[in-house]
Amino acid sequence: MTSLVIAATAGFGVWMLAVPAAAAGPGRTVADRWSHALRVRLDRAGLAEVSTARYIIVSLSAALLGGLLATLATGWSPVAAVVGLAVGAAPSLFWHRRHRVAVRAAQDHWPRLLEELRIQVGPIGRSIPQALIEVGTRAPAPLRPAFDAAAREWSLRTDLEGMLRVLADHLGDASADATCETLLVIHQVGGDLDTRLADLAEARRRDLEDRRESDARQSGARLARWFVVIVPLGMGFAGMNVGDGAAAYRGSGAVLLMVAAGALVAVCWWWAGRLMRLPEERRVFAP
Repeated sequence: MTSLVIAATAGFGVWMLAVPAAAAGPGRTVADRWSHALRVRLDRAGLAEVSTARYIIVSLSAALLGGLLATLATGWSPVAAVVGLAVGAAPSLFWHRRHRVAVRAAQDHWPRLLEELRIQVGPIGRSIPQALIEVGTRAPAPLRPAFDAAAREWSLRTDLEGMLRVLADHLGDASADATCETLLVIHQVGGDLDTRLADLAEARRRDLEDRRESDARQSGARLARWFVVIVPLGMGFAGMNVGDGAAAYRGSGAVLLMVAAGALVAVCWWWAGRLMRLPEERRVFAP
């Protein structure tokens, strides 16, 4: 039981240290400031759909479960606390990765969106704001809120520059920046919008093909990366079930070695992820 309390307390303590009590007005309680700061951090991480209460409950529950399993396996409180911290961070990593995968999948639709926009403005003859609103109704779910916000901005102010600024800010990627900047320049200066949008769609299509090829070539490396975690864990559990292996893991020296080994595995996993990360396209026109 002591191990579970330590794991839960450690997880909550790390959360309090990681979330600064800032950006809160006078008269607000400490809990309100923490909740507001956590909400800001979740929004910046792309987890706007995850409520603060759900985030805290799931993270603490995972930390308690990890601490319980570590206690049953090793029977030593510091190990349970370390495992609880690691497992408590897993839901956040899962949600963040799921958001990134959804955004990456939505960005694959940019060539189609640009082609639809070109057809709406060119052959159909709609204005740029009307074309954007129409394209937004058929955009993938992760991108639709940005188009809805841009449509609201247009209905309130009828200002194309403001509409494009809202759209670019909400989408937050290089393709959106280039598209919005092109639309704004053509609107203010004039030019062949049909050709520019066709060129943007083709450039985006080539970029997606290059990234897919790179992802395919890295599939073997990603599989090997999992062995960085699976092999040490498998060897550890196997050692605990051979003879007096479980008792050997309860010694103070063994615990320190386990913590050090876990830290090395985490560093290797993180470093391998950095080496395999594809360069992100920079937002040239970002504010």
